[in-house]
Amino acid sequence: MTLTGNSERFLPKDKELRARVRLFGDLLGRVIRRLEGDAVFHAVETLRKGFVSLRKREDPRLRQRMMRCIVHQDPETTERIIRAFSIYFSLVNIAEEDLFYRWRRAQVSSGDPLWVGSFDRTLRDLRAEGVTAEELEKLLSELSYTPVFTAHPTEARRRTTMQNQRRVFQTADRLNQPRIGAAERKLLIEELETQIQILWRTNEVRVKQPMVRDEIKYGLFYFEESLFEAIPLAYRFLEKAVRRTYGMQPDGALPIDIPAFLRFGSWIGGDRDGNPNVTPAVTAVACRLAMQQVLREYLKRVSHLRNVLTHSALMCQPSQAFLASLEADNNISPAVFQGSRDRYETEPYRRKIQIMIYRLKETLGTVGRRLAGEAAVLPANSAYSSADALLADLRVIHDSLVSHGERNVASGELTDLIRLVETCGFHLHHLDVRQESKVHSATLGSILAQTGLAEDYEALDETARLQLLGTLIDRAELPAIDYETLDDSARETMQVFDVMREMRGEVGPQGIGTYVISMTHAASHVLEVLLLGRWAGLAGEAAAGPFCQLRIAPLFETIEDLLHVEEVLNGLLGHASYARMLAASGNIQEVMLGYSDSCKDGGILASSWNLYEAQKKIVAITDRFGVRCQLFHGRGGTVGRGGGPTHESILAQPPATVQGRIKFTEQGEVLSYKYSNVETAVYELGMGATGLILASRSLIRTPTRDRDEYRATMNELAALGEDAYRDLVDRTPGVLDYFYEGTPVQEIGFLNIGSRPSHRRQSDRSKASIRAIPWVFGWGQSRHTLPAWYGIGSALESWRGDDPERLELLRGMYREWPFFRSLLSNSQMALTKANMRTASEYAQLCSDRRLADRVYSRIQEEYARTVREVLLIARLDALMDETPLLALSLQRRDPYLDPLNSIQIHLLRESRALQASRGDEGEENPWMSPLLRSINAIAAGMRNTG
Repeated sequence: MTLTGNSERFLPKDKELRARVRLFGDLLGRVIRRLEGDAVFHAVETLRKGFVSLRKREDPRLRQRMMRCIVHQDPETTERIIRAFSIYFSLVNIAEEDLFYRWRRAQVSSGDPLWVGSFDRTLRDLRAEGVTAEELEKLLSELSYTPVFTAHPTEARRRTTMQNQRRVFQTADRLNQPRIGAAERKLLIEELETQIQILWRTNEVRVKQPMVRDEIKYGLFYFEESLFEAIPLAYRFLEKAVRRTYGMQPDGALPIDIPAFLRFGSWIGGDRDGNPNVTPAVTAVACRLAMQQVLREYLKRVSHLRNVLTHSALMCQPSQAFLASLEADNNISPAVFQGSRDRYETEPYRRKIQIMIYRLKETLGTVGRRLAGEAAVLPANSAYSSADALLADLRVIHDSLVSHGERNVASGELTDLIRLVETCGFHLHHLDVRQESKVHSATLGSILAQTGLAEDYEALDETARLQLLGTLIDRAELPAIDYETLDDSARETMQVFDVMREMRGEVGPQGIGTYVISMTHAASHVLEVLLLGRWAGLAGEAAAGPFCQLRIAPLFETIEDLLHVEEVLNGLLGHASYARMLAASGNIQEVMLGYSDSCKDGGILASSWNLYEAQKKIVAITDRFGVRCQLFHGRGGTVGRGGGPTHESILAQPPATVQGRIKFTEQGEVLSYKYSNVETAVYELGMGATGLILASRSLIRTPTRDRDEYRATMNELAALGEDAYRDLVDRTPGVLDYFYEGTPVQEIGFLNIGSRPSHRRQSDRSKASIRAIPWVFGWGQSRHTLPAWYGIGSALESWRGDDPERLELLRGMYREWPFFRSLLSNSQMALTKANMRTASEYAQLCSDRRLADRVYSRIQEEYARTVREVLLIARLDALMDETPLLALSLQRRDPYLDPLNSIQIHLLRESRALQASRGDEGEENPWMSPLLRSINAIAAGMRNTG
């Protein structure tokens, strides 16, 4: 969060936060003592106080006593100690979230300019730059802001736990009321203790691994919990900012139209790359569950409006358009009102709404029957066939209210519902589908051989493939496919396309989003998907010309992939058959960039810079072909996977590449931190949207350009950083043994937090096999946080040498260039979360101690070098001096993370020794349960996992 001099005066003092954290800690202690007894309570307190003292001053004798306290506990007591620290971290997170909510609320109440990244501040700044209302309207009309929810295995919290934590947040917020009395405060504190007791009694670790359907519901949870309320509020805040900055029309209307630019996407139930549990049937369930969820929300809100819009026809005159709409409903009125045909006869809006309720129930009932396995057909005469039909009814009510002077009424809950339907439709979110390119090539090879169109497709070179694919895409008709003779993989691949076609018909054209192709190495990989979609009826020729209901996005993941972006896109967009179908689909080419794999592949510097350069190349190519580009950023929660503050991350994109549209993944713990509470969700949506607005000024203004000198420097730094990273990860013998033995990555696979395997090939310990998420997760748990910073120090030190001019150039880059500043700022957070002392203790888990010492020494030296170089260039005395609130937050956690890491190291040693002695015997490992809880607890303490 960015502070300004004006906003700082509203910020609650740190002592207020300390007081709230102390209250939560005291209540938790009381619960533990009462429910678990003095032994557990005293063990927790001994470790807490001991490690707090060790943070202040190292004392070898005290550290030995703390380790004796840890190793002398039995597994059950150890588990309770871990839970105490884990729940404490959750309560600290709640206290901090409430602190920032209070800060924002105080600013809003003041009437002064709000925080940097708010709609208020952003529009004031645009107005100061000379942006007119007309230009702002043009800019907003081009916007599309799309967070995409994914189910990667990084989020450890259960929905039940998050709901309990939400109740704690709400109760704690009531303590902030200024005129609260002593008696009421006492009751609220008793209520808080009860809620913390429930948290203590709730198992925060899943007993069973979630099925994909569980993950789908997990993603939908955030809409019910916060987003259905947050979405209309975000638009309200934007409207308020427009009125404050640009005024109003004489009739009270806004001076500009504000379109619905918020969109939501999901991969949950559509991402089948590496997850065999995501079947075509699961994809259909994902679409139907989303439709069911959003229809339930609409039904609830429309039912509420029936008790709000109680206008009498004797007191006002509805518009002719409204009366005509009501007249058109007469064909279903008998079914709606049955024996009470004159119900609401003099209350026209209530009568209309009653009919709308009936139609929504008919639509919802059909979805429910389909989810139950019935081949239910939507009753066309009585149900809503599309979200557009519902919107038409809502808008005719709105316009009618305005027509008789009640804009204020129309602008309330009715407008909120209109905003929600404009944003979510009947589909709720766009469900993307993802699959690896090899699967499509193999499927197409089988089909072409079966139909006699090509004997050995996979033996063809790229030129021959492109020619054949173009010819087949352009054919008037394609031969029928015999699904029964296809192998299982090919049959399932084609069934996915069939489901996509069916779901577009059921939930609406927007229900299916983009088809993402991982491991895209050639233009033919995209054309293969287009041809398979053509066979499934998603593209082809119609009487009016070509049609294409597929949006296909190549995914460039590795460093090598990023270097071949130009070759692939030029081949793709220059292909006549593809260009024709792209134009038919809207002429927008989506391109996905993978942050996680490129960072794991070549390190943070090379990954960040190659992604930055790739974006410029992609937009230049699409501009040259007259195609609009949408970049899809595959970001994770941590810096090592492309994470970081959304507002700053968007502003750090290359000039003139955003162009009003951005799409990015929201993964793991990021979902719960951003969207568990309405108040925070509104803030996060606003911060992201304003980042998009500011980054898209090139649509109305001449864009800036990066300085050539800065770009040349980054080219050299990226090469140096990649070499340093690869020298450790690829060229140091035994480094992967160090990773597997010196981190809990092996045990992460036992943690029931995702349906997707942590390794592509379970028996393979190579860097290529392990997925980016556990790669980052493992290094983070062991407090190395290596993927987010390794190589930066070597690159900076080597490049600048002893040349003061080079140092000044780097300092200028940090001061003036958003990309470089964001890179080093994010690295500071990762460096702060690292702890080399703790990392050295994990290193001692390695069976080869000489190897461990050698690898650890290299990591420790690079860590010290990176800290030194970053501080020198940023002109800081300590890491994160420029973000003191975040620094304080991390520092507050450290004394409580230290005992958890020490406990986890002990548990890893005990668990592995026991498993080694037992071999393959199936007896239960008593150390595994507390070990898995320690992973959850450390994740909560660090506020990210992978």
